[in-house]
Amino acid sequence: MIHVIAWTFKPEHRNAVQARFKETGGLPPAGVKMLGRWHGIGTNKGVCLAESDDALAVAKWAQKWSDLMSFDVYPALSDEDTAKTFS
Repeated sequence: MIHVIAWTFKPEHRNAVQARFKETGGLPPAGVKMLGRWHGIGTNKGVCLAESDDALAVAKWAQKWSDLMSFDVYPALSDEDTAKTFS
């Protein structure tokens, strides 16, 4: 399943976020495949697409950053799968 992961952080956390990202690369844990990640230029926002059937693994990834960032995480369906939900 595809998950959309959007994040924000407070301006006062910028330096800590950047330092942790440089140190860790922000890589996902086992069981989560990052499909792409984009950072808003000059903002405190970004978005990632990840694939996983393990919601716990996705949650653990966000939890590792939750002291500095806030997240909106939700599953997403393709057009084809969405069409299957129509009556």
